[in-house]
Amino acid sequence: MRIRAARHSHSVVFETEPRNSTLPPISLPEVNLKKILVPIDFSELSRKALQYGLTFAKQFNAEILLLHVIEFAPLAAPSPPLPIIQDETTRATLHESAAKQLAKLRNETGSQTSVKASVRDGVSAHDEIVKAAIDGNFDLIILGTQGRTGLAHLLIGSTAEKVVRHAPCPVLVVREREHDFITSRKETSTRS
Repeated sequence: MRIRAARHSHSVVFETEPRNSTLPPISLPEVNLKKILVPIDFSELSRKALQYGLTFAKQFNAEILLLHVIEFAPLAAPSPPLPIIQDETTRATLHESAAKQLAKLRNETGSQTSVKASVRDGVSAHDEIVKAAIDGNFDLIILGTQGRTGLAHLLIGSTAEKVVRHAPCPVLVVREREHDFITSRKETSTRS
């Protein structure tokens, strides 16, 4: 390796010979994921987020918590502009249905990874996701976003955006149309 001053600036240039073309190794901090939270609304996009979660969990030997949130309005609140669940019987039915769907989803993963599931209810999904992340001391949240724009975004807001703003840990947001960096086993064998 040769070190020389650059001609037109106040910097230094490192030149390497072909035989020692590698620079000395740099010590990088290690990523340590033990607990991953994957909010699930049973859409295809949340299933895609789960695939990312499973990939990370397998790589880091982490556990996953699948979380489904049932939104409701407090009884003392004025009537909401959108229909939100308030009836106790309906809420219990929704809890039971969501728990069954989560159990089915857990079984479909066929993973060697620890996958747990939980159903929570609250006034807003993003609040419950953030509370779950804090309560469970999660290292990463992976969730999907529909990518609403315009009036729908203003009226409804983005759960993913609110989670990113308030989460106590990093958040990986999976979008519908994006360059995926995970591939299924089928895709890998097809490419070979």
